[in-house]
Amino acid sequence: MASDQPATTLHEGHYLSLQCRDGWEFVHRRHPAAIIIAWTPGDELLLVEQFRVPIGRRTIELPAGLVGDEQAHGSEDVLDAAARELEEETGWRAGRVEEIMACPTSAGMSDETVLFVRATELSHVGPGGGDDSEDIVVHRIRRSVIDEWLKERYANGLAIDPKIFTALYWSLSRSRS
Repeated sequence: MASDQPATTLHEGHYLSLQCRDGWEFVHRRHPAAIIIAWTPGDELLLVEQFRVPIGRRTIELPAGLVGDEQAHGSEDVLDAAARELEEETGWRAGRVEEIMACPTSAGMSDETVLFVRATELSHVGPGGGDDSEDIVVHRIRRSVIDEWLKERYANGLAIDPKIFTALYWSLSRSRS
């Protein structure tokens, strides 16, 4: 049942706000986000590792980024932003990007919906690592060892973003068609 009541803002931040609607508190994200699924020509999934302040530890994730969060990219299309973020974070350029599906990240806590994007026709053009505000380690993990690799990282105390498993599912289903 959809509510026609407007949300009340309880607190404003730069990127997020805390809102309330029908007695339900939730986080509102101001900018859309793109999550990129990119396999290299060598059948390696591109993943990134970085420290995440909210959970206080390093996390293994898919490359991703906010759309329009910087003035220089304010009117950027979500697929253009995905391609830019992929190259910035991983050093790989996509010849083609396509939308897969928009999905809520935590529907009981946030109104954030991320767009999963498939990046193909990749070429390695630089080191990656993110912009000056980021400390990103790039990982290229072969499909044949990714399950074990993720288990090892988890055992070593890193957080594993579950969106990786969504990417693996979509990658498996695509390879069968």
